[in-house]
Amino acid sequence: MQDLSIAFTRYRKYIFYLLAIYVLGWGFTAYKSVFLGLILGTLGSLWILFTLARKNKQFTKAYEEGRTVRSLGTMSRMAVAGLAVLIVMEYPENFHLGSMIIGLMTAYFVIMIDFFFQKLHK
Repeated sequence: MQDLSIAFTRYRKYIFYLLAIYVLGWGFTAYKSVFLGLILGTLGSLWILFTLARKNKQFTKAYEEGRTVRSLGTMSRMAVAGLAVLIVMEYPENFHLGSMIIGLMTAYFVIMIDFFFQKLHK
């Protein structure tokens, strides 16, 4: 469990670095809607990562106590994605849909890339 919480902390740190880069891109380039879409999607992805980490702790605790867990939060993760899409559809002049979708997948990309780097490091 300790290794997993360390990994989630590392993932959050990488995502915050990416968010800082996106904010700089929004501020200094002409692609404002693309970077706003990336920011919105990445914030949604970060929220999904937080809920995934919380549900993982709950699942581990329940397993150690011999209880069952009702859900791992799939519906709440889908709701975050749906909310992001609704925001983009409401303000299409400010947000780019494709970059928002890429932003929503940021946490999964970070997890996969970190996995490969950790395997190479060991």
